[in-house]
Amino acid sequence: MSKRKLKRQLNLTQVIMLGTAGTIAAEIFVLTGHAAGMAGPAAVLALLVGGLLSYSVALNYCELGATYPVAGGAMSYVREAFGTGILSFLVGSMDCLSSTFYAALSAVGFAYSLKVFLPFIPIVPTAIVVIAVFSFLNILGVTKVGNAQIVLGGILLAVFVLYVVAGFIHPAGFSWSVFISGETIFAHKGFWANFTRIMATIALVYNAYVGFEVIADDAEEVSNPSRNIPRGILISLTLCTLIYVSVGLVTLGTVPWQELAGSETALTDAVRHFIPGWGVPLMAVAGMVATLTSINSAMLSATREAFSLGRDGVWPRMFSKLSSFRTPYVAILIIGGISALVAIIGLVDFLSYISSSGYLFVLFWSSLSMIRLRKLYPDIERPFKAPFFPLTAYLAGVTCLLIIAFADWRALLFGGGVLLVFALAFYALPPFFESLRERRRATEPDNDLILIAAANPQTVNSLVHLASIVAQASADTYVCVMSVITASRDLPLKSAQRIARQLKPQQQSFLRQIATNVSAQNVALYSKVRAANTVSEGILEEIESRHNLKLLLAGWPGHIDPKKLAENPVKVMLQKARTNMAVLLDRGLDEVNLILVPVGGGIHSRMALRLANEISMADDARVIALRLLTEPVEEDEIEDQNLYLAEIVEEALEEVPENFELRVTQAESIQEGILAEANRLPYDLIVVGASEEWVKDTRLFGSIDDWIAEHVRCSVLLCRRYEPVTLAWLRYQVKSIEQELNRDLTNGKKT
Repeated sequence: MSKRKLKRQLNLTQVIMLGTAGTIAAEIFVLTGHAAGMAGPAAVLALLVGGLLSYSVALNYCELGATYPVAGGAMSYVREAFGTGILSFLVGSMDCLSSTFYAALSAVGFAYSLKVFLPFIPIVPTAIVVIAVFSFLNILGVTKVGNAQIVLGGILLAVFVLYVVAGFIHPAGFSWSVFISGETIFAHKGFWANFTRIMATIALVYNAYVGFEVIADDAEEVSNPSRNIPRGILISLTLCTLIYVSVGLVTLGTVPWQELAGSETALTDAVRHFIPGWGVPLMAVAGMVATLTSINSAMLSATREAFSLGRDGVWPRMFSKLSSFRTPYVAILIIGGISALVAIIGLVDFLSYISSSGYLFVLFWSSLSMIRLRKLYPDIERPFKAPFFPLTAYLAGVTCLLIIAFADWRALLFGGGVLLVFALAFYALPPFFESLRERRRATEPDNDLILIAAANPQTVNSLVHLASIVAQASADTYVCVMSVITASRDLPLKSAQRIARQLKPQQQSFLRQIATNVSAQNVALYSKVRAANTVSEGILEEIESRHNLKLLLAGWPGHIDPKKLAENPVKVMLQKARTNMAVLLDRGLDEVNLILVPVGGGIHSRMALRLANEISMADDARVIALRLLTEPVEEDEIEDQNLYLAEIVEEALEEVPENFELRVTQAESIQEGILAEANRLPYDLIVVGASEEWVKDTRLFGSIDDWIAEHVRCSVLLCRRYEPVTLAWLRYQVKSIEQELNRDLTNGKKT
């Protein structure tokens, strides 16, 4: 089956800013002093070499991203090269986790920076609020994320341009004599000492260059990917390299490196010399903006990785669900929640080791994947080809190994531990969950009884016929036809019970006649008569006494005065019966060849799909699953809705059966769309899931469902899956709020 796709909305400017502003994070403010302490003035050389080495990875990503412009980045490339085994799982999981924790780290960093201006603010709540804000932006759409990155990135670039220009032209700024205060850029004696220090410095700053990876992670939302992905990656890396080198040069040329060694405020120490007064607050603001851009890009990267992992079935499928904005809202909410949790429990500094070790692991395998993909698919169209191949791929791999060799041992140890945990989960969790499912199937009672509420003798034949069809689709399922004798002022309950016992022989004779008429000899049928104060009370008492009830089946009550609807037995059973329920409006159901199932995506429409599938098995009927769109959409959105419809059918039935046809179409309203489809083909039966309105006393199943039943020409089966009324009411309220928001957004776009 094809995969659901994100919407291509990011233009080149947004892509460049995602890569540039997402790369220039708080590290440049913190690491400059540490780099000076390790390599002296040669820290600038380390920054330059780190940027140049990053081009080997960047060129690989240009080719891979343009050739495979899908969400997931490195995981997608490794999957294409090495298959869907443990390696792609580890690469995708590490990439997602690295970005998730980096978002938490950046959020806490923003809170500490803001505390400089507002000393009274709490750190953790501030970090959580920032994460929530960017999670909300991600849900609204990637264009909101891209626009936010343009604004924040523009501010950040403007501050750095001002810093560099002022540092070079101000008399108290950059000076060669200060920069080479030791008469040479090399601070240590001997080639090997300087080489090892420079390599260790490159390892320290290297991760500050890999922010362009977010472009590959979000490639599925980039417009014109064959052009914009390579340009975005190369332009953003070039800008970052120029900024890092020039900022390092100004900083170490303004304040001697011996004074900056180990400082975490190197830029503010330097800016005091050439922008006195307001320079320090300006750099503090720039530091906060840098953390915000990091949160923005890290959240985008992590959520798209999670979306891709869920879409491929490696992680739970729910991660791949898309909102009406075509964004993976479940992945966004979960990733945002984990980032907030990390900020709350205070493990940010420790877990930040994942960012360095995880990214190196990801970059290494993505580079190797390009070598394998060139061999596996030599003739595939590659809009961008990395020059000097395979040199760039091997150079990227060797660079990663060198960085790993000089990296902090704690980062490597922790990263190795995380990989081990993921590997154990990959092999251990599937058998564990399957064992739980088997145990649940063994302990749960079989739902092997279909109960027919025979309130109207005229509908019993069709109800038994339908029940027998459904029963034949499941092993050892039997049918009970139940009548209720109601007590009244003239007929006390004890008298009604006596009559019920006396009527049992007549009921059995009646049932045998029904069984013969509907040819249901292969299904076990029996009848039951119960006395109660009301019909609904009798049925509900029977349901409460059962533990194996699969379905309650009743006949359509006909037109009912809305004022008396709440007292109708069918309505009472809909609201109070603790079992799945279906109501049949029979307009001739002797043979079923063609079934229509409108699919909205809720739990009731999934039940409708299952019932339609079971009914279709008896007569080899054809089923058309219909999804209606009431708002104008683009062609790629119709394709996405078709894929979403296939996912719903797969979730309900484990696969899309061969006799199922999936159809997505547009209509002015749901009612008109279903009526038009019902008139398009000679349907024998329409199976409709209840809307959330079934909890209201003014509708039987819902305004749309009731309207369909009254206006179509064929038989209609309306079904409601059991859920507590309070939960259904909450679902109805949420749906109402969502519809109101969508209307407001639509009206806003029109105005």
